[in-house]
Formats: sequence, C-alpha cells, structure tokens
Amino acid sequence: MRDNIYLQLIAVFAPLSLLSLGGGQSIVADINQQAVAIHHWVTQSEFIDLFAMSRAAPGPGALLTTLIGWKTAGFMGAVVASLALFMPSSLLAYGATLAWTRHHHHPWHRTAERGLAPVAVGLILASAVSVMRASSSTWMIWGLAAAALVIFLARPKLSPLVVLLAAGLVNAALGPIF
Repeated sequence: MRDNIYLQLIAVFAPLSLLSLGGGQSIVADINQQAVAIHHWVTQSEFIDLFAMSRAAPGPGALLTTLIGWKTAGFMGAVVASLALFMPSSLLAYGATLAWTRHHHHPWHRTAERGLAPVAVGLILASAVSVMRASSSTWMIWGLAAAALVIFLARPKLSPLVVLLAAGLVNAALGPIF
C-alpha cells in the first residue's frame, strides 16, 4: 500500500512540476483538484489549512506539496512529493537554460519570452481564484482581492507589503473578514 501511495504522489506531482510556469503558485488549483477531489488525500478544509501554513512558513511556495505528502504518507511521503515536484522542473529548467543561452540570438527567442508571460499570469490567477472559491471567503475578501488587483495594475512596481498593510487596516477598521 505504501509503495502505491508513493507512486500516486509521483504520478500527480511530477507532471504538475512540468506545468509550473510562474512557480508553485501557478499549479495550486491543480494540486487542490488532485489532492481533494480525485485522490481524497486531504479534505477541502485541510487543504486550505495546509495552503495557509505553506504561505506563512518561510521557504518555497510549493511547500504545500510537501505538506500534502506529509499528511498523506508521513516523512517519506513529504520527501517523495517534494522530489516529484522539484526534480522534473529543475531538470527541464537546466536543459532549457542551456538551449536558451545557446540560441539567444534567434528571432523566436524574444517571441517565446513574451508568449510565456501571459501563460504564467493566467495559471497564477486560476490558482488564486481556486483557493478563494474553496475557502470560506466573504464578499469582503473578494473586494479586497479586486482592489489589490486594481492597485497592482495601476502600480505594478508597488511592494506587496504595502497592499497587505492596507488590507490589514481595512480588516481592523471593518471587523474580522475571515
């Protein structure tokens, strides 16, 4: 049974690794679907808790995968899930970097760079909406998220800490929103 769970973790997280354009945040929606709806490794409530812990803890955003592996199969599950998520994309990135630097003078180079940016943004947006829909969100949270989006579109170089501070002040002024 344990070998089977390790193979399942690899089968889920290795392909997601190759889709993680924009970082671990871009595949949160898929991780949610796999871990909750398909494999039932965690409940939706546990997923939200693990997601919150992964964001609060220092380290990579993909720590969520490690926590799901831990919850599913203990220490070895955490190791297997982490390696399954980090190894394929790391090897692909290494190979792509070699090719990228070798062909940097070709016309397709700049086109590919510009074409991948909206893909990464779309994946990250889908993940954010998925987490917000799965959480016990209120109209206030959606409103704050929309306000943050408008602020970042208007001032893309603004520090996210300023927006977080503003959201915290709104929360303090209007009462708890969570």
